[in-house]
Amino acid sequence: MSFDLAARLAARRAENLYRQRPLLESPQGPQVVVDGQSLLAFCNNDYLGLANHPQVIEAWRAGASKWGVGGGASHLVIGHSGPHHALEEALADLTGRPRALLFTTGYMANLGAVTALVGQGDTVLEDRLNHASLLDAGLLSGARFNRYLHNDATSLAKRLEKATGNTLVVTDGVFSMDGDLADLPALARETKAKGAWLMVDDAHGFGPLGATGGGSVEHFGLSQEDVPVLVGTLGKAFGTAGAFVAGSDELIESLIQFARPYIYTTSQPPALACATLKSLELLRSEHWRREHLQTLIRQFRRGAEQIGLELMDSFTPIQPIMIGDAGRAVRLSQMLRERGLMVTAIRPPTVPAGSARLRVTLTAAHSEAQVQLLLEGLADCFQQLDPEPGHA
Repeated sequence: MSFDLAARLAARRAENLYRQRPLLESPQGPQVVVDGQSLLAFCNNDYLGLANHPQVIEAWRAGASKWGVGGGASHLVIGHSGPHHALEEALADLTGRPRALLFTTGYMANLGAVTALVGQGDTVLEDRLNHASLLDAGLLSGARFNRYLHNDATSLAKRLEKATGNTLVVTDGVFSMDGDLADLPALARETKAKGAWLMVDDAHGFGPLGATGGGSVEHFGLSQEDVPVLVGTLGKAFGTAGAFVAGSDELIESLIQFARPYIYTTSQPPALACATLKSLELLRSEHWRREHLQTLIRQFRRGAEQIGLELMDSFTPIQPIMIGDAGRAVRLSQMLRERGLMVTAIRPPTVPAGSARLRVTLTAAHSEAQVQLLLEGLADCFQQLDPEPGHA
């Protein structure tokens, strides 16, 4: 008996679901070089345009000169350096919580938080459209795992009635493939009424949302009592890498003691924490970045509606264009690329079957003129695209 990997790969190709890694040959930004081609990109998550910011780069260099390159060990051995500690304090301040804890990636933060808080005899309830890392964390926790209908507090309430043990309700703050916001006030009400805890992964909310960039929880004016477990990632609007969990002193101490992805991994480079401290400063002080981004979002939505594109209900930088068929989504992405525009086609299993889409992401580094180029390219390519099967 042997693994028939060739057949699995062939099937994925036949279904228009095969994925390939584009080779980026330039820093992140609106104008990039990918696979040797100069492209105007609308597909990264660098929402505030900080990934290649000169001050963030200089903070990295200065940090490396002082602290070296590698973390050297886990945080619990000798890898917890001054910059790590300062960044945790700054992230706690951003979120208005007593403490924050750094993780190496968002996947590890979600895995660590869920598996440290619940186990056998407990319950995890998750939104059907949660990020894969949240779904994996729920399954791996050993707790009773169930999914409620997308963004549906009534569906959640029905499942809460049947929950046993410690119950953790888990949702994205901004859903990464649809761009819509979780109805956090309603979810928090249902969760608190049953004595459960709400955990929000606000990877795509921090930076673009909230008066100071504090994300969807700040946007809705919710407290730590409403959302006891708050997760954020640093590789998107912060422009660097890593993740964090923010909450009470007891929560953070519990994660230090019981979160295996935290305990058993080397800390991130101290220089990276230095860079993130600078990007956090820019995120909080340069309000024009969020304001410009909102201007671009409004411009794009107006233009896309005039073209007749099927948009999703999103006022975030994530602006998906629903296509449906995976093959058509891939063809449209290729047609745009031939025009010098890079927009990624998102297909199953990342999104449900029949809901392939182009995932447009806008950043504060884009200009209105660049967004207009995208709209013109979309208008031309949609006119040339073969009609959807059954709609000729």
